[in-house]
Amino acid sequence: MKAAVVLIAAFLVAPLAAQGPLTTTNIQRYYTPVRLFLQGAADVMPADKYGFKLAPEQMEFGQWINHSTERNYLDCAILRGEPNPMPKAKTDLLKTKAEIVSQLRASFEYCDAAFATLDDQKILASPEMVQAFLHTTVHNNEVYGNVVGYLRANKIVPPSTEMIQEMIKAKKTPAEMLKEMMERYNKKPGQ
Repeated sequence: MKAAVVLIAAFLVAPLAAQGPLTTTNIQRYYTPVRLFLQGAADVMPADKYGFKLAPEQMEFGQWINHSTERNYLDCAILRGEPNPMPKAKTDLLKTKAEIVSQLRASFEYCDAAFATLDDQKILASPEMVQAFLHTTVHNNEVYGNVVGYLRANKIVPPSTEMIQEMIKAKKTPAEMLKEMMERYNKKPGQ
């Protein structure tokens, strides 16, 4: 319970990305952490495990990450008022870890750019905007919840668990831990 309170507090100190209680709360407390956790999961899963399935009827790990990418583009294209630049037909072509990770990051950057133009009034202007905005968080949390099982089945500590463990062990503040995670998981390949 104490760790959960500390984790929640960490997300309260994230920088503001938009104006208004709805946008600020969603982006700070929910979207930014799940973005970091998904990027971290994609980074820590070995390339040879991107085809791993928990059961034959389930998606491969890489397909889960592609699914997040595809939905990010779909939802954020609605928020931006433009056609989806990366439909499922394109994400289905992504096969290697490098391609999948690169496009996941690009999808989050695409959403971040959309969020920068939003405020509560724009979001609340239509049910479609509300759904697209909130879906970026809800859907990514659902995907992360699934990929955690894939990581654990391969004896890999999920990024969300790692964050709490590191924070407690190093006696770091929530702000310090969130900053480290942002630096680690927002780093582009080759940096």
